[in-house]
Amino acid sequence: MQRPPQEDFQLKETKPHLGGVKITGDKLTSTHDLVEQMQYLYVRVVKARDLPAKDVTGSCDPYVEVKLGNYRGTTRHFEKKTNPEWNQVFAFSKDRLQSSNLEVTVKDKDFVKDDFIGRVMFDLNEVPKRVPPDSPLAPQWYRLEDRQANKVKGELMLAVWMGTQADEAFPEAWHSDAAAVSGAEGLANIRSKVYLSPKLWYLRVNVIEAQDLIPSDKSRFPEVFVKVMLGHQALKTRVSMSKTINPMWNEDLMFVAAEPFEEPLILSVEDRVAPNKDEVLGRCAIPLHQLERRLDHKPINSRWYNLEKYVTVVEGEKKREIKFASRIHTRICLEGGYHVLDESTHYSSDLRPTAKQLWKSTIGVLELGILNAQGLSPMKTKDGRATTDAYCVAKYGQKWVRTRTIIDNFTPRWNEQYTWEVYDPCTVITIGVFDNCHLQGGDKSGGTRDLRIGKVRIRLSTLETERVYTHVYPLLVLNPSGVKKMGEIHLAVRFTCSSLLNMMHLYSQPLLPKMHYIYPLTVSQLDILRHQATQIVSMRLSRAEPPLRKEVVEYMLDVGSHMWSMRRSKANFFRIMGVLGGLIAVGKWFDQICNWKNPITTVLIHILFLILVLYPELILPTIFLYLFLIGVWYYRWRPRNPPHMDTRLSCADNAHPDELDEEFDSFPTSRPADIVRMRYDRLRSIAGRIQTVVGDLATQGERLQSLLSWRDPRATALFVIFCLVAAIVLYVTPFQVVALLTGFYVLRHPRFRYKLPSVPLNFFRRLPARTDCML
Repeated sequence: MQRPPQEDFQLKETKPHLGGVKITGDKLTSTHDLVEQMQYLYVRVVKARDLPAKDVTGSCDPYVEVKLGNYRGTTRHFEKKTNPEWNQVFAFSKDRLQSSNLEVTVKDKDFVKDDFIGRVMFDLNEVPKRVPPDSPLAPQWYRLEDRQANKVKGELMLAVWMGTQADEAFPEAWHSDAAAVSGAEGLANIRSKVYLSPKLWYLRVNVIEAQDLIPSDKSRFPEVFVKVMLGHQALKTRVSMSKTINPMWNEDLMFVAAEPFEEPLILSVEDRVAPNKDEVLGRCAIPLHQLERRLDHKPINSRWYNLEKYVTVVEGEKKREIKFASRIHTRICLEGGYHVLDESTHYSSDLRPTAKQLWKSTIGVLELGILNAQGLSPMKTKDGRATTDAYCVAKYGQKWVRTRTIIDNFTPRWNEQYTWEVYDPCTVITIGVFDNCHLQGGDKSGGTRDLRIGKVRIRLSTLETERVYTHVYPLLVLNPSGVKKMGEIHLAVRFTCSSLLNMMHLYSQPLLPKMHYIYPLTVSQLDILRHQATQIVSMRLSRAEPPLRKEVVEYMLDVGSHMWSMRRSKANFFRIMGVLGGLIAVGKWFDQICNWKNPITTVLIHILFLILVLYPELILPTIFLYLFLIGVWYYRWRPRNPPHMDTRLSCADNAHPDELDEEFDSFPTSRPADIVRMRYDRLRSIAGRIQTVVGDLATQGERLQSLLSWRDPRATALFVIFCLVAAIVLYVTPFQVVALLTGFYVLRHPRFRYKLPSVPLNFFRRLPARTDCML
């Protein structure tokens, strides 16, 4: 597999003209926004009046056509209405103006041919300019004219002006570059929107006990458990050990709930009458809005709930239903002190607890300018040619933003700016680029999916405050064929800090809310709850209009990152080796000192060691001064660019094709049996090596334990005698003398060394371990 050159995957710094002003240094030379200005011609069609009737009924079916060169935009038409109201805006990019005249025509809808009613002409050289924060331009009434410029009956209220993408009419306007999109649903799918994630709560259900249960078979001991359901989430308690009609559990179950609460909590007490058969002994439904909301670790009051079950009783020839009064004792609450994790903790964008009362004050503002993309790869084929309809999605905290879709363009220009409040600098913003596959309306069956082009993550703590970062980021996607560069995205980022003292104080605070440490959730619970949270978020956002689709949300939230990957395992191993590389280098350097590879350095180390032993109060100040000098020295080479996706760190540039195929395999697997067998054998081989390493670590630990265990009586006796002698010697000998003798012994010249292992090491290796007890 041929790999692209590594420099294609690098970050590139740029100097764009933001807000019409070029960046100089780290800051803008003016207070303009973080995007390049794009000029548009706006036409607001408000309404018409006194339109002439074109049929015998005395009415018409009017609509308006806005024409500029080859671009044509139309409003919706009204049936049998002479005074219609549209209030629709059309936007034409100034870069693509094909004429100096704007024609706004009113037409009558007809099955055969639309009839001309009248028009209004504008000279673009006379169109006024408007720049926010100026108030909107007031529309005016214009008398309609025929094709010979003669006044005819009817008037049209219009407003025409030149503006930028900062205009408030921009998001909802019809755009000339989207002229090929038809239908109201298709137009809605290409507009820029802001979405909010639903407010998520952890729901804790503590099932304590039940009373007065009525099993159908009274000749056996009931095996009772409780099944708790919330929407698609369902959990069960263990079978009660007290096999009576008053069972006890005292077991906690955790769920994820989202506001507004739409589904009740269902408690179902069931009896396992057979291996695959459960009998419902009673159930109850609890609306979530009635539950108590807990903000701290204080216990809440428990409550009894009546279980509903109707049993038919035969009395003579009559049958009647009796409701039994079984009860269940629970402690249920909505946990507001936790942060509901819907993202990986390694690059989470929000760390606040659910309850707003517990939020800290903001520390700053994050501003993102999505400028453009370059060199996007073709994503689909339309009318026999390759094309891409790209849009961006950015996610930080609870706020998602979606830019407008640029139709049929490999170098789209968005130039849209968004802002977020920042509560913690140790968070990450994620920007993804996608190809829109719903231009002609949504696929109700869900078969059509928006294709991913790539994404970028930026950690706020790596940014300098008040500085504008303008870079071109590579868009990388890992496919079964290998890593592929899908293009580049141009971003401008600025992190503004409102309180430096508050931000510095946050570095001393826990990363997550305190409930995560007072009552921590297990790793398996967090994995299950995160999966439920991502499903709820994707479902809620897919119900918006236009929808933020499930595949987009899951890609942004990195769903599936916990699945097994040989490539990721190698990358994590090399990351560990990179962390340990510094310790290994220090060990090699110390070995060179001990072996007198450089006598001058070894003598200096002897002198430094002698000073530190004679003056031990200098040890800690020396260490911290050394670290301070290293930090000051490295300041010259500090990173000046934000971090980005690293293909070499991810082991994506040299991954084996079979490893990539395994990574993209479904779960459970869909590959043939021989491939699965080969991968299983490979995994067994790797696991065998890991098993050996873990066994060696366990052996060393057991040898340490056996020093005083008398498993080897002679070794333990020797060690105990040695400890007694060492205690007496160290008691009568000053500590500094012992430290000097030990240090000089370790640093002795090679001519006084033996190539055989030392006596303590020989003794340690002879100690017994439990390896010989293993089967």
